Amino acid sequence: MFLRPLAFTALLFLLQTGQAQTVALSGMMGGKALVIVDGSAPKSVAPGETWRGVKIVSTQGEEAVVEIAGKKHTLRVGDAPASVGGGGTGGTGGTTVVLTAGSGGHFFTQGQINGRSVQLVVDTGASVVSLSVPDAERIGLNYQGGQRIQMSTANGVIPGWRMKLASVRVGDVVVYDVDAVVSSGAMPYVLLGNSFLSRFQMTRTNDQMVLEKRY
Repeated sequence: MFLRPLAFTALLFLLQTGQAQTVALSGMMGGKALVIVDGSAPKSVAPGETWRGVKIVSTQGEEAVVEIAGKKHTLRVGDAPASVGGGGTGGTGGTTVVLTAGSGGHFFTQGQINGRSVQLVVDTGASVVSLSVPDAERIGLNYQGGQRIQMSTANGVIPGWRMKLASVRVGDVVVYDVDAVVSSGAMPYVLLGNSFLSRFQMTRTNDQMVLEKRY
């Protein structure tokens, strides 16, 4: 493998989505892209993988096609800095989510997965964010590229797929790189499980739940 020196890199993308996020293509290593997000150490990311909300779609030569918040951009080693709009999805960067219980005591909320709108319900009994195949297909998830698993349900064992979501957003709070499963069984809502909730300090008072982001 040939590692291009970091000194030859110059591409920075500023995402104008309320909270600035800088993404740099620092070089190529084999078929992998070396990515720097918000000043982090370079991370080797292969096509199909996601790191800190930046998904590498493909690489060729000194170029990498990435997907950020549902939009694709081409990064080139050595390019001048460029600016990419956030697509008008509103501000991000908040740290607090306040939810009010609906009928039956459940906490429902509108949210976004990879920039696409979904109906969520808080489920502290779910280890990860969980969604059905129809929901996954509606929002464009390539779930079949994930790890195929067997899921035990009340109706028996059914197939599912384990994957990582680029981002999950509730209100103006965004969490990146969230573990999830896509189930072949019927599900009326997307379950907001602990792969999202564990990043928050949760406080419940009567019919109100407050989530304070920890990291």
